[in-house]
Amino acid sequence: MRKLLLPSLIIIVACLLVLRLFYLQIIDDSLKLKSDNNAIKIKYDYPERGYIYDRNGKLLVANQPSYDIMVIPREMKNIDTLELCDLLSITKEDFLEKIAKAKVYSPRLPSVFLPQLNKMEFAAFQEKIRKFEGFYFQKRSLRDYQVNFGANIFGFITQVSEKQIEKNSYYNSGDLIGKQGVEESYEEILRGIKGVKYYQKDKFNREIGSFKEGKYDTIAVQGEDINLTIDATIQQYGEELMVNKRGGIVAIEPKTGEILALVTAPSYDPSILVGRQRSKNYTLLYRDSIAKPLFDRSLLAEYAPGSPFKILTGLVGLQEGVVELNTTFMCNHGFAYAPGRFQRCHCGGGSRDLHVGIYKSCNAYFSNVYLRTIGKYASAPYAVDVWSNHVKSFGLGQFMGYDLPTGKKGKVPTSKTYKRMYPDWGWSGKTIISNAIGQGEVVMTPIQLANMMAAVANRGYYYTPHIIKKIEGEKIDPKFTKKHVTTIDKKYFEPMISGLFDVYNFGTAAGLRVEGIDICGKTGTAENFAKINGKRTQLEDHSIFVAFAPKDNPQIAIAVMIENGGFGSTIAGPIASLMIEKYLRGKITRTDLEKRTLERSLQDRYAKLGGLSEAVKLEIRRKDSIAKSKLIIPKAKVDSTKSN
Repeated sequence: MRKLLLPSLIIIVACLLVLRLFYLQIIDDSLKLKSDNNAIKIKYDYPERGYIYDRNGKLLVANQPSYDIMVIPREMKNIDTLELCDLLSITKEDFLEKIAKAKVYSPRLPSVFLPQLNKMEFAAFQEKIRKFEGFYFQKRSLRDYQVNFGANIFGFITQVSEKQIEKNSYYNSGDLIGKQGVEESYEEILRGIKGVKYYQKDKFNREIGSFKEGKYDTIAVQGEDINLTIDATIQQYGEELMVNKRGGIVAIEPKTGEILALVTAPSYDPSILVGRQRSKNYTLLYRDSIAKPLFDRSLLAEYAPGSPFKILTGLVGLQEGVVELNTTFMCNHGFAYAPGRFQRCHCGGGSRDLHVGIYKSCNAYFSNVYLRTIGKYASAPYAVDVWSNHVKSFGLGQFMGYDLPTGKKGKVPTSKTYKRMYPDWGWSGKTIISNAIGQGEVVMTPIQLANMMAAVANRGYYYTPHIIKKIEGEKIDPKFTKKHVTTIDKKYFEPMISGLFDVYNFGTAAGLRVEGIDICGKTGTAENFAKINGKRTQLEDHSIFVAFAPKDNPQIAIAVMIENGGFGSTIAGPIASLMIEKYLRGKITRTDLEKRTLERSLQDRYAKLGGLSEAVKLEIRRKDSIAKSKLIIPKAKVDSTKSN
């Protein structure tokens, strides 16, 4: 048997190889197609990307036709370079540079010579295309933005990189791909499927008909339309309120987790990243290292939450049984938590229980609650982990799993955090007491703050925030309908909400009331430091406000973070109240708040950070946070490829 084993294996392998070769050469002739590349010309039919609508069916992003000039370097013969340059409005140096890049990519394969020509530009070239052997055109579809807001939500489309082509065989040189925002998250749905047509060429490189009578041709499939959860009205309104300010606004529908508004400031008109000037415009935005208009503060910026975090401090204290609703602590305009250590408070002083403590925002009350929470267990590290797990159950200190391609975890400290910070000596609740009032090691993103308030509004649960509402012909990811329950018993939320309601009635937001709308909210400030001339300098506090409304049937939860805005009730609070009224009523009655907020500029405070770039100096102009006049915006809608 052993003597027969080796010959048998050889025979079996040989038979398999013969069968495989028979299949490839006789049955499957796709390899022949590849081997005939020199005699075959491939043309792609690019479908329109799917349209983007808001939650109410308002069209936000459509398409417009454009034309890419393609080149196959090997097929170039007797080109009148100067005439070509004149037709395409480029210099001879540009021509040589583009041809050199095309040769590096491949002398035999087509590559993009000049992308995104509009109808008028292309018409002049089309008349004389026969004179420029080796050049042809490829029709494509570009975005046509129906609104001048929401750039951070939409993202943009750009040419694929070589690395992206290597990773995904679907793409070829010159293809467009979504980058950032929903264009990236839902690229495969929005892009559709491009069609392919194969043409036979003769020895003179002329097309002589379809290859194999169109056997391998495929039809383009248009991208699917999508509806976002965004409410276009309040998204636009939020961006208007944020002009000449920096920060983020996130509004969520508590019952579903749907994102109603996702505002970052400063922002820009999304149409400036369409057309032949898109690269120049992107470079201008990218180089603005001061205002950072490409940095989505609503998702990426991590801030100390300040006083809104007292909500969680109180809830954890109730859950752990270290305080009851009637438990009181004395505030002596602050709290002496250790010898020589005094934490100031601006609540006015006096005896404070949970209800008064929350609407007066008493530091002393919540610091005492936190010390009792950490002191409940014999081991401070164990106690911190218990506290940390409660806080994390609100979606904090971790990636949230929403359907946008960028984000930050924030930070909720654990015992490991303090083991690294204090390796050589013991620590206690007094060491880390700043956590009680949202300072210390706790940091959050605006979307995490908004989600926290959504969980409070729901009395103890939340749904993963998401921006997709409907996909034509598709189902939404089921993870967005999964309820996440916090570790806090439902019974403890009502007394907390009662205190948050009185923030608007008697507390720090009493001047922000909107008649007829029961709003629950919490003001906050967070200390802010920056290096100026090499020195750590304390700047104006960040202004923070969180809220939800109506009290008994919450339809919107919101978080507003304004960099260097000062007290929460001065800028962040008015914006939250205005956004809530705009969403619930569709109009504004607090016109005094609106006028004051629209006219308020913080540019003088931002100037302390090292001066303002030219683009940001123009930001002071009322209608645009990054002045469009500074950016290159060709006539007819951004070097328009839009047809008449």
